[in-house]
Amino acid sequence: GANAAATVKAFAEAEAYDGPAIIIAYSHCIAHGFDMVQGLEQQKLAVETGHFPLYRYHPDLAAEGKNPLQLDSKAPTQSFAETAVQENRFKQLLKLNPNADAMLKKAEAGFRSNFDMLQALANLPQK
Repeated sequence: GANAAATVKAFAEAEAYDGPAIIIAYSHCIAHGFDMVQGLEQQKLAVETGHFPLYRYHPDLAAEGKNPLQLDSKAPTQSFAETAVQENRFKQLLKLNPNADAMLKKAEAGFRSNFDMLQALANLPQK
């Protein structure tokens, strides 16, 4: 996906973990309304806007005194509200709903708040 190293690490950790593991991945589709050739760029944009943060949770790290939550993406650097219009699903929302701009800005604020929470959890000291 958006970060090849983080993707490979997530798969390797999931495979090596002695127990159930799940990988949640963003997958673009034609219904998003952009040229599928641009899929990787849109995946990166989803991470850069905070729409899809990259993180891993590895329970075994707690036994080593490390935080099991590992945040692989940086704080959002792009505006979701400004970049969402690259996808027809959001363009249509803006055309049809007079509150759409406010909704996109509210979503962006939520993404940033979620990232801040993930970052705070990932920085908690471990015993």
